[in-house]
Amino acid sequence: MVRNDEVFADRRDAGIRLGRLLENEYKNKNVLVLGIPRGGVEVAYYVAELLNADLSAIVSKKLPLPEQEEVAFGAVTEDGSVYLSPLADELNKETISRIVKEQIFEIKRRIKEYRAGKPLPDITNRIVIIVDDGIATGSTIVPALKLCRGKKAAKIIVAAPVSGKRYVPEIDELADEVRVLEVPSGFFAVGQVYRDFHGLTDNEVIDLLDSFHRSHVS
Repeated sequence: MVRNDEVFADRRDAGIRLGRLLENEYKNKNVLVLGIPRGGVEVAYYVAELLNADLSAIVSKKLPLPEQEEVAFGAVTEDGSVYLSPLADELNKETISRIVKEQIFEIKRRIKEYRAGKPLPDITNRIVIIVDDGIATGSTIVPALKLCRGKKAAKIIVAAPVSGKRYVPEIDELADEVRVLEVPSGFFAVGQVYRDFHGLTDNEVIDLLDSFHRSHVS
């Protein structure tokens, strides 16, 4: 059954439409597109293709509350940049430090899988577009923004097919632009605007990145 709020057939459809939104300003500008795994990498793939840009994965992980793993109190990315929400005030420093270390361990595993352990491409003085398949709270995007700011990106754009009307304010504070295709009035989950929103596996992410790099070898 088709929902009234369904907008995108799948992440490929969303990525192509998002790429078209950005194409006039950013095509052939030596842009680096960074997808947030897992689903953001597939959207980023098609954005990077349309912009004739470089593509990589920037790995961020949510920080789950103890005993409530479905609830996040922040996020961390691969250089150790951390975002903490007000929920973190309920935790002591030792607990936060332990959970951050656990998630960094998983981030390192994903870097080994997705990028063969290689560092991110050079960010300094480049236009960087951070892509996810949607912005719910946006917590995983914040530490990625901090990383790019720390590496002296010339301009940072956050781009997503969908978001709610509200997300963590640090996104607007740290990004130069936020570009979103759809902001549903009754937003409750990123998947509501996708007909196909299946969870990607690590292997699917690896295949996307490998396919892109094989087809863009100069």
